[in-house]
Amino acid sequence: MSDVEVEFYWRPGCGFCAALRRPLMASGLNVKEINIWEEPGAAERVRAVANGNETVPTVIIGSTALVNPTFDEVEAAVKAESAA
Repeated sequence: MSDVEVEFYWRPGCGFCAALRRPLMASGLNVKEINIWEEPGAAERVRAVANGNETVPTVIIGSTALVNPTFDEVEAAVKAESAA
């Protein structure tokens, strides 16, 4: 598919994260999973793009940050980044 990296910020117990993770893992996209409770600096990165909140799932693709996106929104951002 695409070699664009999809940074997928999540935390354990998050139902919205689990719901987004399923299509992400099945998509063939280059997904890097980042647990905001275990990865140093990850929660800060999420807060920086989510108005100071630790809202997950947050997905960062290139310079685009998506807070609680749908899979279709992630896929569109990957396509846009690939075309850039």
